[in-house]
Amino acid sequence: MPALSHHGFEINELIPPAPGAGTWTRFVHQFEPSEFTGWVDESESWKKTAYIGDWSSLPNKLIVTGPDAVRFFQDLSVNSFGNFEVGRAKHSVQCSPEGRVLTEGILMRLGDEEVKFTGGPIYWAEYQFQKGDYDATLVQRGTKDFIIQVQGPRSLDIIERASGEKHRDYKFLNLRKTTIAGHEVWSLRQGMSGELGFELHGDGAHAVEVHQALLDAGQEFGVRRLGGRTKMVNHVEACFPTPLVDYMPAIADDLGFAQFLGQTHPELSYLQHFPSSGSHVPSGPTDAYRDPTELGWGRNIKFDHDFIGSRALEDVVANPARTMVTLVWNKDDVRDVYDSLFREGTPYDYMEMPRALFDSLAMDTVVQNGTAVGVSTSRCYSYHFRDMISLCTIDLAQARPGEQVEVIWGSPGSPQKAIRATVAPAPYKRDNRRVDVTALP
Repeated sequence: MPALSHHGFEINELIPPAPGAGTWTRFVHQFEPSEFTGWVDESESWKKTAYIGDWSSLPNKLIVTGPDAVRFFQDLSVNSFGNFEVGRAKHSVQCSPEGRVLTEGILMRLGDEEVKFTGGPIYWAEYQFQKGDYDATLVQRGTKDFIIQVQGPRSLDIIERASGEKHRDYKFLNLRKTTIAGHEVWSLRQGMSGELGFELHGDGAHAVEVHQALLDAGQEFGVRRLGGRTKMVNHVEACFPTPLVDYMPAIADDLGFAQFLGQTHPELSYLQHFPSSGSHVPSGPTDAYRDPTELGWGRNIKFDHDFIGSRALEDVVANPARTMVTLVWNKDDVRDVYDSLFREGTPYDYMEMPRALFDSLAMDTVVQNGTAVGVSTSRCYSYHFRDMISLCTIDLAQARPGEQVEVIWGSPGSPQKAIRATVAPAPYKRDNRRVDVTALP
């Protein structure tokens, strides 16, 4: 298990920080190095070379084995399972009975009767498994397993160099076994950077050796280590809405689940009282709950099977109200926010660079002609595009690229500024995850 610091926060034991990492940051309930080579340099790595990132501590990792393993996840997920053969993976979105997102993550079919799920720290699957009657066994892996990402245009070179094998025989969201540093690992082709990328899963006892082998293999390709300060920038550029950042898990939709969390995972009690910040004042505890269409995942919903929340989502899919877009903030208005630090009087709320820390759910009201039309989240500076951008759950009438809106910047009681913004597609960055690797040199 991760070690606890004197503040009560976890520090990942599987992959220790580099000797040169002098600054630390908070990532939800754990500490990690803030920067290795500087956040600007690291944020360019997944566009020009590649990064190696560690996700071993935070995601929930569980394995379900048995004849009902696939059926169990089918009962939870809005996704179709018609193409879920061994060696395939899918983005599983799991909702409450009201059709609002509780958790999401990656499902990997490791065998005929073996499925692995990695997602946010929400134990919805464990709760539903205990309630159900499934001919299967569920095991929480925690930090018994590592998760290491290799992402960027040179990720294929690094994986092939480290493993001594070609990795051009499996497509996006497919996986297979390989060997790195003498240890067998699962290699999943995915792309959390919006670029060609791989995610490696293996025995936590081998994490350091595998991690070092990847670093060694990546030196000639300009590999970088990804620090906490910039690791979530790609979630905005490539549009990956994230719990506690772009929405809250709909825990209150199931009181039994809320009680289960309190009894079995008291360390997650903060989820039910997570603070918010920004100009958008929640109307209640469920104000930040979102259905899949509001997060841009409407295409995932398939009614070819029965699943938790399916009845509620039938009406949502038939009559969607909002969707997810990118907002590009006006540069002059953003500069004025920083200029206010050098003027007399109370300045505007500071815009952390490149994005806010994970101490609250930062939400800002989006208006058009004085009428609220959406909620902006994940404000972030993209050095690559030289733009301040954010994700935004917005009314369909304002979701057209080029639409002009305003983001109200500043918490209630502090000076507020209407920042002009332009609606842009989500993802903002070109999606290169499905590149044909057979054509690469």
